[in-house]
Amino acid sequence: MVTTTSEGLLTTGQVAKLLGSSRQQVVNLCERGELPFVKVGMHRRIKRDDVEALLHPKPELTRDQLKSLWLHQAVAGSLVTDPDEVLGKARENLDRLLRQHRGTMTEVWLNRWQNKINEGVGAVLKVLTSDDPEAVELRQNSPFAGVLSQPQRMKILESFRRSG
Repeated sequence: MVTTTSEGLLTTGQVAKLLGSSRQQVVNLCERGELPFVKVGMHRRIKRDDVEALLHPKPELTRDQLKSLWLHQAVAGSLVTDPDEVLGKARENLDRLLRQHRGTMTEVWLNRWQNKINEGVGAVLKVLTSDDPEAVELRQNSPFAGVLSQPQRMKILESFRRSG
């Protein structure tokens, strides 16, 4: 078991153990900028989260997933300005979609959306704006159809196209 220092940071030796590498390899990662660190006196200290990110990198989003993220970030803007309206629309859509998709994998994702909505605005905002794998999957079965007007959607998609 690797314990952290009093500041919650790991030594290069502890990181080497987690990575299954040498302490010098950890120093090299730090010096190349591949592993963020802070200096405590003359010693490098590394956050456990940064080590975890190195061990388990998030996959890159596909172009379609990125486009979906852009659209859902716009929905997030609507959610913070009018949560009752947006969540009400999502609940209506969920009711209809759950009737249509009984007994399918889609129903599983729709039930997860229902749980997020029941958790409140904060939980929904995280899913709408996050690039974590669960959020990416949830957005593929989004109950937010109709929240954005057609002109808003077109403007967002045009901005997305211009961005890259």
